[in-house]
Amino acid sequence: MDALQRRILTEGRNLGNGILKVDSFLNHQVDPVLLDECGRELAARLAGAGATKVLTAEISGIAPALTTARHLGIPLVFARKSKPITMPDQVFLTLAPSHTRGGTVELIVSPEYLSQHERILIIDDFLASGQTILGLARLAAAAGATVVGIGAIIEKTFEGGRAVLAALHVPIESLAVIVDMSEGRIVFSEP
Repeated sequence: MDALQRRILTEGRNLGNGILKVDSFLNHQVDPVLLDECGRELAARLAGAGATKVLTAEISGIAPALTTARHLGIPLVFARKSKPITMPDQVFLTLAPSHTRGGTVELIVSPEYLSQHERILIIDDFLASGQTILGLARLAAAAGATVVGIGAIIEKTFEGGRAVLAALHVPIESLAVIVDMSEGRIVFSEP
C-alpha cells in the first residue's frame, strides 16, 4: 500500500536494533482513515479464509484488527496482557517475548469469547519475530479453534517471523514489507 509506505517513510523513525517507531499514526496516535484503508485491504486479501473471528494482542494490534473485522463483518477478540477482575478464573493464557518491551508478556483470553470450532484470523500491527502471533495461535489452539490466516500492517522480514509462522500452514499477508533497517534506513521490498 503506497499510502502506508509513504507514512512510514515520512513519519516513521528507525530507532536502531530493528525498532520502527510509527507512533504518530499506528501505535499511539491512530490515523483512522489510514487504518480503515489498511483494514479494508487486509479483509479483501484474507476474505477467502472464511474467518469467524479476528484475534489480536492488546494494545497496538487493536486498531488494525478492528478495521479488518469491521470490513469482514465479524467480531474481534483481543488478548489482554493482564487479567481484569471481570474475567473468569479459568482462562486461556500463554507467554510471548516482546521485542519493544524487552521481556515476556502474558496473553490472556476468556473462554467466553474464544471457543471450539471458530475460524480465527490473527491480525497484528507488526510481523517481526512472529512470537506474538505464535502466542495468539497457541491461545486459539487451546480453545479448540483453528487459525485460518494471518495479517500484519508492517512486516520486518529480516527478523524471520514469516519463516517461523510457516508451520501454521495458513495465508500470511502484510501491507508494508520492510527488508532492511540497517544504518538508519527503511527499505521496502520490491512489489
